[in-house]
Amino acid sequence: MTRAPRTIDVRDEEPSAECVRLARDVLEAGGLAIVPTETVYGLAARADQDAPLAALRARCRRSTAQPFTWHVGDPAALDALAPVSPYVRRIVARYWPGPLTLILPGHGRHPRLEQAGWIGVRCVAHRATAGVLQALPFPVAVTSCDTQGSGPARDAAAALRSVGAAELVLDGGPARLGEPSSVARIGRGELTLLREGLIDLRQLRQAGGLRLGFVCTGNTCRSPMAEGLARAALAERLGTTPGSIEDFGFVVRSMGVHAAEGEPASKHALSVLADHGIDLGGHRARAAQEEDLERYDRLYCMTQGHLDALLAWLPAHRAANAMLLDPNGRNVSDPIGGPREAYRRTAEQIREALEQRALDWA
Repeated sequence: MTRAPRTIDVRDEEPSAECVRLARDVLEAGGLAIVPTETVYGLAARADQDAPLAALRARCRRSTAQPFTWHVGDPAALDALAPVSPYVRRIVARYWPGPLTLILPGHGRHPRLEQAGWIGVRCVAHRATAGVLQALPFPVAVTSCDTQGSGPARDAAAALRSVGAAELVLDGGPARLGEPSSVARIGRGELTLLREGLIDLRQLRQAGGLRLGFVCTGNTCRSPMAEGLARAALAERLGTTPGSIEDFGFVVRSMGVHAAEGEPASKHALSVLADHGIDLGGHRARAAQEEDLERYDRLYCMTQGHLDALLAWLPAHRAANAMLLDPNGRNVSDPIGGPREAYRRTAEQIREALEQRALDWA
C-alpha cells in the first residue's frame, strides 16, 4: 500500500523554516516532491544524482528524449551557466521570476540536465517554491504533472492524481496563472519560441534587442560607417547576418545633427567600408529629430559637440542613453575633405570603439 505523502500548506510568500527543512530532507534523500509554481504544479527531484532523476522520469513516464528543466529561485543562479550573453540577461531582467523557460547553451555545468549541449532553466515566481529552491545546496529538476494526458495540473490534488505518489506535497492552492510557461531557445544564431504561453516572440525581441543610434554632423561619413560596422559587429556576436539582426529585436540607425536629408554616403566612406564587405550604397542622410531620439536605447555620438547637442534635446530621464562612441572619451576624428587614408583611419577608430561597445549588446 502506498503511503500518503506529507502535505504542507504554503502561500505565495517566503516559506517557513519547517517547510524548507522537510523539502530538503525529502529531496536530499532522493525523494520526489510536488511543488506549486505561478503557472502549474510540477514534480521535483534533485538533479545532481542519477537515481532521483530516474525516479522522476519513471513517475512522470517521460522518455529519455524528453529533458527536464532546471528550476531556480533566483535569477542570479544563471551565473552558474556563465558565460550568459547580455541579450539573455536583458530578457531575464524583464521576465524572471516568471512564466518563461529558457533553453540555453549548457556549457557542461549540469550534465544530467543537458541534452545535445542545451539546458532548460526557469526561475519560478511562486515565492514559497522559490524560497525552497534558493535554500537547497543542489540543483533541482521539475517537470509538469500531466502524465495522464489530462492537461497540466492546476492544483495539488490534480498533481497527485496525475503522478500517483510523492513523498512530499507543497499545497499552494490553485495555480495563479493555470497554464504552462512559454519556452524559448536562445543561442548563437537562434531565437526560437518552442512553446508560446503568456510571452510571445515579439515580446522577447523587445526585451532582448536594442535600438542603437549613431550620430555625427552630416550623416555622410562617420555615423554611416559606424552604423555599417556596428551591424557587422552585432551580427558576429549574435551568430547571424547583418540583414537578420532585426529578427533578434535590434534596430541600428545613423543620423546627423545638421544633416541634409537624402544625401548619399561620401565616396571614401563607401570605398573604405567596401573593404570590410559592407555596402553603404543605399545610405541616405537623415537628420536627428528631437521627437525621435527618445526611442533609442543607446545613442553613440562621434564627438563631445554632438553629445552636447543631443543632451540639449533629450529629457533628463533619457540623458544617460546618450554617450560618446569611444568608451575612453575621445572624439572620433572627422575625415571630411581628406584623402581616403583619413577615412580608413577614422573607420579603424570606430571599429575599435565598437569592439568594446558590442560587449554590452549581445
